[in-house]
Amino acid sequence: MRAEVVTTLKRQASKLLADLRELKEPILITEHGQPSAYLLDVADDELMVQRMKILEGIAKGEQAIREDRTMDMSQAKEKMSKWLK
Repeated sequence: MRAEVVTTLKRQASKLLADLRELKEPILITEHGQPSAYLLDVADDELMVQRMKILEGIAKGEQAIREDRTMDMSQAKEKMSKWLK
């Protein structure tokens, strides 16, 4: 992963954005030698958010199974039919 100091971001933002679009690789921004932020393509960010939502849904489902908060198909159909009226 490419790293740039915050001064480069301030002085060459347009170039960094062009590189980002071309290379499709996040850029780590550092301040005083320490990681400060990531600069990444909007499409990559949206994909990560979408993946996180899927993983959170899977985790909720696994938690429901552990807590025995599940139902069979007939129970699910009955519950859904109330919402679809």
